[in-house]
Amino acid sequence: MVERVVATDKAIELIRSLKDKHQADIVFHQSGGCCEGSKPMCFLADEFRLGQVDKLLGYVDGDVPFYMHESLYNYSKHTQHILDVVDSFGSGFSIEALEGKSFLIRARVFSDDEYEEVKKIIAQEQ
Repeated sequence: MVERVVATDKAIELIRSLKDKHQADIVFHQSGGCCEGSKPMCFLADEFRLGQVDKLLGYVDGDVPFYMHESLYNYSKHTQHILDVVDSFGSGFSIEALEGKSFLIRARVFSDDEYEEVKKIIAQEQ
């Protein structure tokens, strides 16, 4: 099965560290808005409010949901979203910022066969 979102080993290591540090579930959201809104933001799950046009792309590290605003997803649905992390001071709203880290998205264009499978997933969601 094609995964629309995956995470690098470095990202998974930070995800697990954040879950342990905060003793809480976390969630990712990428709004596609300006400035820091264009990067994936990591929130404590009980502090995040899902919008009506946010799409669940999948789960990273097994149980961490990754949501994306529908308009950004429609623009990038032909790519696999790869959650990664770099040393950087990111957004003050995203919980990894205090660790001196910043999550980011890399992208890989789906093959024709993979995209056909993704289109089936999209059709099932509607």
